[in-house]
Amino acid sequence: MSSTLHHLFLPTLNGNAISLKKIPVLKIEEFHSGILTLVASGCRISSFFAVVENSRLFVILADDAENKLYVGSAHIPQKSFPSLTPMCPQAHLFEREIAEQTGLVPVGHPWLKPVRGATGQGYPQHESKDSPSSSFYRMAGDEVHEVAVGPVHAGVIEPGHFRFQCHGETVYHLEIALGYQHRGIEEAMVKGSNRRNRFYAETIAGDTTIAHSICHSQLIEALSYTKQSARAEVIRGIALELERLANHSGDLGALAADVGFLPTSSYCGRIRGEFLNMTAVLCGNRFGRGLIIPGGVAYDLDQTHIDDLLRRLEVNERDITMAANLLWDNQSVMSRFENTGTLPQDIAIELGIVGPAARASGLMRDVRFDQPTGLYRFCQVNIPTYRSGDVLARAYIRWLEIQQSITFIRRQLLNFPKGEILQPISKIQSDSLAVSLSEGWRGEVCHVAITGKNSRLQRYKIVDPSFHNWSGLAYALRNQEISDFPLCNKSFNLSYCGFDL
Repeated sequence: MSSTLHHLFLPTLNGNAISLKKIPVLKIEEFHSGILTLVASGCRISSFFAVVENSRLFVILADDAENKLYVGSAHIPQKSFPSLTPMCPQAHLFEREIAEQTGLVPVGHPWLKPVRGATGQGYPQHESKDSPSSSFYRMAGDEVHEVAVGPVHAGVIEPGHFRFQCHGETVYHLEIALGYQHRGIEEAMVKGSNRRNRFYAETIAGDTTIAHSICHSQLIEALSYTKQSARAEVIRGIALELERLANHSGDLGALAADVGFLPTSSYCGRIRGEFLNMTAVLCGNRFGRGLIIPGGVAYDLDQTHIDDLLRRLEVNERDITMAANLLWDNQSVMSRFENTGTLPQDIAIELGIVGPAARASGLMRDVRFDQPTGLYRFCQVNIPTYRSGDVLARAYIRWLEIQQSITFIRRQLLNFPKGEILQPISKIQSDSLAVSLSEGWRGEVCHVAITGKNSRLQRYKIVDPSFHNWSGLAYALRNQEISDFPLCNKSFNLSYCGFDL
């Protein structure tokens, strides 16, 4: 990174707070130039948002190679600014969101339309307002036809709309429209009390309760200069890996079901429940609600709990190994997984893909290794990658991570530290910005908080990994048979509510 950019974009670390006065306010041209230079050097956009009160843009860029984050900001004197998207596709959804939330218009954005609402402050009026995304890209041609799926689906799942442009059975373009259950969590975080906010964080995406709770707690700890104990860090780490185990096991079963392979599907449905039951040993409920709080954790483990978890872990390890090997040893399953829904590495880089989907395309992106906090600063986590970028890669990465998480949890339980589990929270610092990342089972979770002069939250920005990765699913469907969509969709298994917030 050049010395010039070093002064324009302020370096920081995951889980740290910095004074707003230290963040230079740039002209939009300098701001864009800095982002493009950093992205070209290997950085990626973790968060990009606006604070409407002072018409100021903020960006958080992750430099994974150097284990650093960079914070940049720019003042927008008018109600518009030049779009960064044509030169940096990673900014695509972020700029649409900025327009929707603040009315600041990214001029020149190639596809400026709502993200979560029927209309937005910064959007032109559409012909129809019946859905969150009322105008869709259409291909011309007599033999091109359009297939619309959702938003209501034939199953107990959340609403999302998928619009396919097809020639015969081949998908040429998929456009994904979400926002049907926008809950306004970011606004509630700012308006609500601090005690209530941790409950909001737990419900951002119910299957990612632990990762989002850790991010929120790390923000409060950073803003109050609070350090949690080693014992609390270990319990948080165990909970995060159990969340990964439950969801990865469930996904292997769901992928098996999508190709009609019932043995693994049936086994994994049960095994997922067993890993959730292990989380219940930690805190009394299977999704980890109430466990992670600012300052540490709310529940401790005694030796009886540790012995119980070790016993359960051994049984579950044996069962998931058997279920997974049934999958890999079946040639008909492999033929459906291989070369289906491929996401090339260069496209994954361009779109800013995170999590298992990125690692399945050969990218070594994992917050536990690249931007570690808490327990992961001291405990090495091996990050598996795969290069083919297809359904097989995204499935097999899950299996490799299951093995890593089991080993990690066993090691922590056998070396459980003594100490307190909760530290008191002191006063939150005013006029500050804090960034918190954690590696959820889908990928990077990012929370950013900005405080005002009265130490209250002025802006709270949340980026679920699904926000980065829905574009990857759309690309993976290009030139695929439309009948492959359920399998491709499940291989990403992205969150509707985590995106909708």
